[in-house]
Amino acid sequence: MNKDQLLSRRRALSAGAAVLAAAGAAGAVQLLTGDQGPPAGSSAAPAPAAGARAHRTAGKPSAYRLQPIAGYGPARGTPARTLVRHEPFLRMSGRGRSMVLTFDDGPDPRYTPDILRVLETHDVRAMFFVCGEMAADNKDMLRRMSDEGHVVGNHTWSHPLLTRLSRSAIRSQMERTSEVIDEAYGERPGWFRAPYGAWNRATFQIGAELGMEPLAWTVDTLDWTEPGARTIERRVVRGAAPGVVVLAHDAGGDRSQSVKALRDYLPRLLDSGYHITVPRRQLG
Repeated sequence: MNKDQLLSRRRALSAGAAVLAAAGAAGAVQLLTGDQGPPAGSSAAPAPAAGARAHRTAGKPSAYRLQPIAGYGPARGTPARTLVRHEPFLRMSGRGRSMVLTFDDGPDPRYTPDILRVLETHDVRAMFFVCGEMAADNKDMLRRMSDEGHVVGNHTWSHPLLTRLSRSAIRSQMERTSEVIDEAYGERPGWFRAPYGAWNRATFQIGAELGMEPLAWTVDTLDWTEPGARTIERRVVRGAAPGVVVLAHDAGGDRSQSVKALRDYLPRLLDSGYHITVPRRQLG
């Protein structure tokens, strides 16, 4: 059985875990735009779609950035101050029509380059939660992500169900992946996402010890079920709202539908006035 089949099988066995985990969380990441947004932990009410075209300047990174609530010590090693979460962030809070696009399970040389090309065409940054075993064989793509301003997060080494592992096994899954990301991307990840959205106390504790914040999602495209590009596009567009974090995939199976859907929904979001942003952790 190859890697694609293994990842697809793992996800099929535990598909419901993500929904259950997301339903119980209410955390939000604060939007850093120069204005003070709602208090940490609050969520902004969705705004109606705007008709104005989003301003986009080719070659210039978006001025919209997200700032994690927790403080960190040095990028390498254990943080000086460790704040352990009890639930993952689901969305971002603050003013402005901003969203985050995230892609899990890669990088995959068949689909990730196409996704990067679409993002580059529209001058958009995204998040990639990578699996260590995939990243180790595709370090050039992590270097490209770094060069183009994308954020790379930790999605464990081999995409296991972490809630069934020992603490030492969870640490190994996260730590090995962080090391590969550091080597290829140029810095250790500041964010992690549990496979299947299955979190427990150990995942939060170990993630914090490794200097990472937990990020879940608001809108699940369910693209791993291969429902068709139009269905994926419709789920993103219907779920669009200020603060939304979108979950999609660039590996783990045939992701051609995910690529096609991105080509269609990304310009629609931008033309509706959304800023597609990436979070940045705050060091020191």
